[in-house]
Amino acid sequence: MSAENKAVAQKLYDVINSNALDSLDALIAVNVNDHNPSPGVAPGLAGTKQTLSMYHAVFSDLRVTAEDMIADGDKVVVRLTMTGTHTGEFMGLPPTGKPVTMSGIEMFRLAGGQIAERWAEFDMMSLMQQLGVMG
Repeated sequence: MSAENKAVAQKLYDVINSNALDSLDALIAVNVNDHNPSPGVAPGLAGTKQTLSMYHAVFSDLRVTAEDMIADGDKVVVRLTMTGTHTGEFMGLPPTGKPVTMSGIEMFRLAGGQIAERWAEFDMMSLMQQLGVMG
């Protein structure tokens, strides 16, 4: 099961990188419980799609790379790197045109071959420093 769950997590990042968000329907449960949702988004799969659409609008060449992936039972943990160019408004900040890199950790619980729960921590301070918001 661990290998299959890792494959689902990798497919998630492939879908994000290709911006084919309709393909998320096969990978993420409609009622996914995102324990770290973006503020103001709908719950479940709809909120995941909103968040990813927003990130694609803000970082035009968004790319997520799984650096490490560990699976145990129904859980997968991923250490990842996100890169992109800041070409859209982000949290009130106008586009800077700056390339950015942000690291993060995500953990997924899978059920029935789909992501049923998600936890995430991202280095937002580093992102804000790269965008010139913080010193």
